[in-house]
Formats: sequence, C-alpha cells, structure tokens
Amino acid sequence: MVHVSDLSWPEYAERVARDPVVLVPCGALEQHGPHLPLGTDAILASAVSTGIAEAVGGLVLPALAYGYKSMPKSGGGAHFPGTTNLDGGTVASLVRDLIREQVRHGVRRLCFVVGHYENQWFVTEGIDLAMREVGHTGVRIMRLEYWDFIEPATIERVFPDGYPGAALEHAAVIETSLMLHYQPHHVRLDRLPDHRSADFPPYDMFPPHRHWVPSSGALTSAKAATAEKGRIMAEQFRDSIVAAVRREF
Repeated sequence: MVHVSDLSWPEYAERVARDPVVLVPCGALEQHGPHLPLGTDAILASAVSTGIAEAVGGLVLPALAYGYKSMPKSGGGAHFPGTTNLDGGTVASLVRDLIREQVRHGVRRLCFVVGHYENQWFVTEGIDLAMREVGHTGVRIMRLEYWDFIEPATIERVFPDGYPGAALEHAAVIETSLMLHYQPHHVRLDRLPDHRSADFPPYDMFPPHRHWVPSSGALTSAKAATAEKGRIMAEQFRDSIVAAVRREF
C-alpha cells in the first residue's frame, strides 16, 4: 500500500522509519468542461503520484483538493458553478502546515505534485515558509507540475496537428486523455467539447471578462482525446518523473 490514508498509525510510523519519499498531490475543485468532473486536478495529481510512489517505494498523502483561484486564461474562471477558490495565502498556509506536520512525524523527503495550473507559486510560497522553520532538520522538498515533463516525442504522438501549450490544454486533450486512461467512468464522452481554441489577449482584466472563455469551460477542443494517448502520457510522465525523483533524492 502506498496511500497514507489506508495505513494505521503503526504502519505509517514503520514506513516513515524507512525514509520514503512522500508525495503530495495538489489539485483543485474546478470546472473542467461538461465532460470531466470538478475534481479532475486532484484525481490526476493523485494518480500520477501513485505511479511514482509505487516505483520508488514512496507514500502518497491525500490530495489537497482545493486550489488557488481559477483564472480565465488557464482554468476558465470562477463564474462556472462548482469552481471553489482559495486565497493564495490559504494555499500557502496549508502547504506550510502540512510540511511541518510531516517533518514532525519524521519525514525528510517530500515531493509536491501540482495538478492545478494556478497553484504553482502558492505551493512554492508554502514550501519556502516551511523551510524557514524546518530547514535545519535536513528535510528536502521537490515541487513539480507533471505536464512540464511531456517530451517532444510524446507531443508528436499526442498532438500531430500541433500542441497549444499547457495553459490552453485545460479540460482538453491532455486531461481528458489521462482521465480516459485512469478513470474512464468519469468521462462523459457524449459531452466532449469541440471548438476552436480560446484567443486571449496578452493582459488580464478585473473583473474578468466572461466572454473571453468558451461557454463549455474547455479552452480548446477535447475531441482528439483517447485512452491510448492517456496511456502514452501516463507512462512517459511516470518514467520521467521517477528518474527526476531518484536523481534528486
């Protein structure tokens, strides 16, 4: 078993004594079009973390299921029902407290696997705040976004007509294909959005302009998503991240 939530406290203590890498999936409760569940970011971050933990003998904590504010140009924005946003300071505090608690239990190697685009800098802030307090213990912390590990050969196989980039891939081919691979029962194939990519200006507005975002909530078409593409990406992400984790820890 690799999931901390499945262990009793004596089992957890015994596993921590082996100095495992403890992975922390970081997701959000955010709209992902009409075809994917609100919890997609946490589901995928947890699935990626599980594959890594199984390969390196690590543990996986329950996902941080809420994230920083969904933005129109990367997540569609807050006007979609169900999208539940936290302030940046709240996300940073959650991360800081989680690190302090894990260090108190004896954990010295942590890896945050970010599955929500907007979380990146606030997870980083939480890590930095925690390191000011517990850095003297010898703890080492890694933070990554799994989509950054996509390799050129994978891009060619998954996006033969061109890769729109990570931000515009919200609720599109990457996330939909991965969900078809990991949890196909959560994908509403009859509701896959198929429209042109959003065309955002090089600035933001507050309050956000809703009309910038496609009505589906997906920022580009998900019609090209397949379970096979999900498998290709899942295996490549796992292998590349495992190599990075082993290199750093």
